[in-house]
Amino acid sequence: MKSDKKKKVIKKHSIHEKDTGSPQVQVAVLTQQINDLSKHLQDHPKDNHSRRGLIQMVGKRRKMLNYLKGKSKDAYDDLIVKLKLRK
Repeated sequence: MKSDKKKKVIKKHSIHEKDTGSPQVQVAVLTQQINDLSKHLQDHPKDNHSRRGLIQMVGKRRKMLNYLKGKSKDAYDDLIVKLKLRK
């Protein structure tokens, strides 16, 4: 992911000015990376190394979402709506 794209995602989902590590920001950045990698895999279906990375990212995002759901249900619900995730 390009750094300017990442900065926009961080700015959009950050809680305060210097926030880069909150679960909301981490999930948003992972979601952007997952979307980019999904597009890559549509063009290159035999790229199994990238597919493995994608599966790992999805698992990491799921763990962070579960953590956020336990900490703050409202923040979890807001993030799911903003990122248009299914769960």
